[in-house]
Amino acid sequence: MDWDVKTVRPLPDPRIDVELVDGRRGVFDLTPYLEHGVFSELKDTAYFQRAGIQHGGVTWPHDQDVAPETLVAEMQPAQEMPAWS
Repeated sequence: MDWDVKTVRPLPDPRIDVELVDGRRGVFDLTPYLEHGVFSELKDTAYFQRAGIQHGGVTWPHDQDVAPETLVAEMQPAQEMPAWS
């Protein structure tokens, strides 16, 4: 799908820089999720850095995930950020 995640890069605070298949790019802030269930594990910086992509969404090893629809709805445009290397 056009909104599937192509690349993800963990940032500080905890945020992720996301590029979608359709070329859109943005920053998604996970702060509001950190106090809810399995997402609390993402407070660990080393674990947070293990973000990956599965089924078009952003995932972590212990089944935390953010669906592409959620990313599209809540991410902030990353126009000021440098291009992917």
